[in-house]
Amino acid sequence: MHEDLDDRADEQEHQQAAGEEDDLSREQVARERAHGRSLALRVIEGAQALEAPPLRPVVTVGNFDGIHLGHQAILATVVERARALEGQALVYTFEPHPRKVLQPDKAPGLLVTLEQKLELLEARGVDAVIVEPFSREFARTTAEEFVRGILHDRIGPREVYVGYDFHFGRDREGSMRMLTEVGPRLGFSVTIIPEVTVDEGDVNSTRIRELLGGGEVSRAASMLGRPYVVRGRVGRGDQRGRGLGFPTANLEPENEVLPAVGVYAGWLELLDDGDPGRGRRWPTVTNVGRRPTFQQEGALVAEAHCIGFEGDLYGRRVDLSFVHHLREERRFDGVEALKSQIRADAAEAQRLLEAT
Repeated sequence: MHEDLDDRADEQEHQQAAGEEDDLSREQVARERAHGRSLALRVIEGAQALEAPPLRPVVTVGNFDGIHLGHQAILATVVERARALEGQALVYTFEPHPRKVLQPDKAPGLLVTLEQKLELLEARGVDAVIVEPFSREFARTTAEEFVRGILHDRIGPREVYVGYDFHFGRDREGSMRMLTEVGPRLGFSVTIIPEVTVDEGDVNSTRIRELLGGGEVSRAASMLGRPYVVRGRVGRGDQRGRGLGFPTANLEPENEVLPAVGVYAGWLELLDDGDPGRGRRWPTVTNVGRRPTFQQEGALVAEAHCIGFEGDLYGRRVDLSFVHHLREERRFDGVEALKSQIRADAAEAQRLLEAT
């Protein structure tokens, strides 16, 4: 019933070559993103969309929120082994996050959007991503059904690599021990990638969220392997910044997590076509807060002053990165005191960013 994968290699290669066009036509391929950049990796909506197992896949499974250094260690191994086998590096992930479906009141804010996740996976060399639609019905899949029916029958991996805290299946009943025992009987090896540590603690999405919640964006970056980025569209604010001589881009964030209230140095990068063009970026001073100088109980906003930029960014999609925490947000006695502080913040931001 479960033949060795090596015996199917020639048949899979034939099916891959003959059916690739039809297979791709059935996939929901995220090639043209909303900001106009094509993705090279294949994005497959669920394992059921596969006409045949991919060619010699090396697979990892998980949520991969943040694509932090721990995830990157797994991905590096998967890509390296896929290249050695002349196969495909494949990631199997879920959308939405399982806890959004099963425990919505306890679900964490996610560090990356699906769009960002796919881009980051592509940047690590991944060839294909199966994005499994997660539902309550899918949550009833047993660990045995997942390993045999999805991993083995649908994907047909040569090798599987997972993190040290990996669990799967209904009620997280599937353990690493089970996977390492069952996998070889079905024809694929299973390897557990050990944790990655930073500052004497293991790297995980929960720690990164805690650091961002404390405004510690530099420490969060040390675990992400890059500055934290919030993506969104520039909306129209009340234009107080323009009146002060420091116009700001008011972000309508797509990410679920903003750093703590405070003032930060970072970068704003344009993601779509226009004037200025895609890819242009400027150093920024960003305030995350409620603007206490002007109002008592305002909504939480992220507004970035682009140092040295003159023009209109309304409606543009941007990435806003948070590199350094400059200070806490505070109320000023008047407009002149606020303007003086913004000038000082801009100078400090430029100094720090130039030294980074």
